[in-house]
Amino acid sequence: MSDLIPSFEHDEVLPEELPRGSDIPDDLDPFADGILMQHQKDWLADTSTLKLAEKGRRTGITFAEALDDTLIAATKRTEGGDNVFYIGDTKDKGREFIGYVAHFAKVVSGELGEIEEFVFKEQREDGSANEISAYRVRFASGFRVEALSSRPENIRGLQGVVVIDEAAFHIDVRGVLDAVNALLIWGGKIRVISTHNGVKNPFNELIADAKSGEPPFSLHFIPFQTAVDNGLYERVCLVRGWEATDEGKQEWLDLIVGAYGTRDVARKQELECIPGEGDGSFLTRIQIESCMIDGIPIIRWAVPEEVATAPLKIRAAFTRDWCNTNLLSILQDFDPALWSYFGEDFGRHGDMTSIVGGQILTNLTRRSRFVLELRKAPYAMQKIILFYIIRGMPRFLAGAMDATGNGEYLAETANENFGEAIHQVKLNQAWYRANMEPYRSAFDDKSVQLPNDADILSDHQAIQVVGGVAKVPDGYSGKGADGYDRHGDTGIAGALAYYASRQDPKVIDFQSSGQTRASVPAFGEVPSAERTSTGFGTVAGRNNMDGF
Repeated sequence: MSDLIPSFEHDEVLPEELPRGSDIPDDLDPFADGILMQHQKDWLADTSTLKLAEKGRRTGITFAEALDDTLIAATKRTEGGDNVFYIGDTKDKGREFIGYVAHFAKVVSGELGEIEEFVFKEQREDGSANEISAYRVRFASGFRVEALSSRPENIRGLQGVVVIDEAAFHIDVRGVLDAVNALLIWGGKIRVISTHNGVKNPFNELIADAKSGEPPFSLHFIPFQTAVDNGLYERVCLVRGWEATDEGKQEWLDLIVGAYGTRDVARKQELECIPGEGDGSFLTRIQIESCMIDGIPIIRWAVPEEVATAPLKIRAAFTRDWCNTNLLSILQDFDPALWSYFGEDFGRHGDMTSIVGGQILTNLTRRSRFVLELRKAPYAMQKIILFYIIRGMPRFLAGAMDATGNGEYLAETANENFGEAIHQVKLNQAWYRANMEPYRSAFDDKSVQLPNDADILSDHQAIQVVGGVAKVPDGYSGKGADGYDRHGDTGIAGALAYYASRQDPKVIDFQSSGQTRASVPAFGEVPSAERTSTGFGTVAGRNNMDGF
């Protein structure tokens, strides 16, 4: 590629990486044995007027399309040649595509594919124009391949083959798709290529329509695994100069899949071609991490089967001792001069119960004082633990509890004991719509503080905008560091806690029964739950604070 001579209409420096077409080797012949994968060959062989690729990331379809477009533009009109217009979602994609075309022009058609940067007048809706740079390669046939911006106004009036790459990520997907339809009148062709970007995205809707036959697109389904089965790893090794081995292939696969971590929705969308339910992320990683601090304790307890199924009185005594061991010192660390609050997301079997307890600092920052995660805890045990926490919080302001489904009983019981300070929240569309935006604003303002923890981070990342409403998508599941399933639990508990912190104070009247119960020797030592950030401190006494 070093002998490519770029020509310009401006005295601007062409980006160094542009002619290289994603750094493919100079002598790479795409038609040599072992270069094109089967799904690429299938794409090239399909000459349909309307063609659509539903693909995983980096599966080589854009590479194949660039090869096809080079052949089309290099062909005489009498033999089926035509202009090609590439519409990518970013300018960088256009540069990469033109780099492919320039390479193929030399290797395949024997032409010195000159990459030109030219000025394109971008039309705005108000009729005004803006001059932007674009890229093209011209052929001896008189045809050209151009990479243009994705504004619908620029696309109307084009004639030839139009390629819409990563269609789901264009700013105006629907407008782009609508704009290219008219070119069919004069024999043009449309190629739509993309990974998924949400179930409600127009690209996914186009696929659904095409499957019913209207419009009559020829459909190609190319998940990442299909490309792997067709030799993607071996092609990567060829380009990178690696030695292809079975061990290396497995390490490569593990690295790619593992990079998604607990982001199952992103992995399924980008590798498996399964559109995510969410319209987009609610919080970015940077937003969340900027509000995380060290030193906030996290208590995680999976209740042993022998404890969960013990007789009620034995279980109650054991639970109180567990609270004294694991919660008392934390509650004693609360500032008695500050308002206290909590949010609770309920779980019983498959899900866990998450409680985020915090205080409002003098600068109005909502600082978490602890996060508690309970698994496999029966209602009675959860009641004891919850009441222990509420009674131990100084200047208790409010608690917001998940009263959806199975959580309703515990929320109702707490409300009966602590009155209007306990808010029974039905987690429905109306509540999410009214209360999730204030939670996001708290991250923007850095007026909320959470523990610095990977699982709590991933729980908040699980919150997506679904149908215009921020929530954890139905069916979402991720893996925590402890191997247990997570469903965005502490993300919702955090939102409920923030909601509680915004409530007006209520007058409540409660007191402990004052009785002290001993633990039961049958279970031996009361276990300390897993706790991070700080030590347990000293356990002082066995005060009955549960009202059991």
